[in-house]
Amino acid sequence: INGNGIFTFQFMAKKDIRALSLQQLTEVFEEIKQPAFRAKQVYDWLWAKGLVDFSQMLNLSKDLRNYLEENFTINAVKIHELQVSSDRTIKCAMRLHDNYVVESVLIPHQTRMTACISSQVGCSLTCKFCATGKLKRMRNLNADEIFDQVVLVKNTANEKYKAALTNIVYMGMGEPLLNYNEVLSSVEKITSPKGLGMSPKRITVSTAGVSKMIGKLGDDGVKFNLALSLHAANDEKRNQIMPINESNSLESLAQSLNYFTQKTGTRPTFEYIAFRDFNDSIKDAQELVDYCKRVKSKVNIIEYNTIDKGELRQTTKERLLAFTQHLENNGVICNVRHSRGKDIDAACGQLANKNKLVSPELK
Repeated sequence: INGNGIFTFQFMAKKDIRALSLQQLTEVFEEIKQPAFRAKQVYDWLWAKGLVDFSQMLNLSKDLRNYLEENFTINAVKIHELQVSSDRTIKCAMRLHDNYVVESVLIPHQTRMTACISSQVGCSLTCKFCATGKLKRMRNLNADEIFDQVVLVKNTANEKYKAALTNIVYMGMGEPLLNYNEVLSSVEKITSPKGLGMSPKRITVSTAGVSKMIGKLGDDGVKFNLALSLHAANDEKRNQIMPINESNSLESLAQSLNYFTQKTGTRPTFEYIAFRDFNDSIKDAQELVDYCKRVKSKVNIIEYNTIDKGELRQTTKERLLAFTQHLENNGVICNVRHSRGKDIDAACGQLANKNKLVSPELK
């Protein structure tokens, strides 16, 4: 009641329960005179089982479930739309709690099931070959939103193909190293025995090349794999298609990558899209050979997927063969990766969220 005798109410926003650590959750339960093991039960539902509904936490009393419902929220990610490619690749449009949409992809293979997940809504980089780079970056994803993508793709693999998820690549929308803390937190939840328990060696984080943050990965002693979107071993050419190179030159990247390997014992992988008459000559191949001699690595040659009004073109089979043979003849370990899901715009570089935004009134 204020000085004028008028009642005023202050509504407190519900807290996101998945933003709490196990210790913080334990403290919440202590405050309401609940034993510590109750916090562990809730934590297990959230992270090991990926549950997003308090009412389904059936080993808790109804009163306790009601308390959680009244005081906390779970900002769950939901599948808005699924598209299935002729090659069995599945693109998942994921709706966030604020109605933004990101895209994740399930890539089936004879020996593995891979989830390609996003780390940002849109992207702040403007790589010429990437449809996502033509979008505005709206915001970073939280660790729980990244985690949810993995759970939903994992469930999709089981439902559609009766197969377990085996690999995760942070190669969807956004630059993971510009969302560093949340990405590492999501990896911790995915790999923890208290979470999904996946091996970090089954996870690859792909970056366009943020030298400072690559060095920080080394300092933090990460256990997952690192991939660098290289696409040219020549600063002038790389500047043309990847503006980030202007502030993160090949020299600075070589230094940070070697530091990363020294600290973690893990060699990076170079991703190299071969563009016709741009970076697919024998001279370009030799520049890549020279760069690989400076940075212990392996190379994935990736088929280019044309995007709307793109200036770049896919190389020919003949030029690609000559390029890869030159690499192999000079001792570079390389693999050619053929794109999957092109007919549904799910292939590498094609994620552009053509769903745009979900209508705010959509429930």
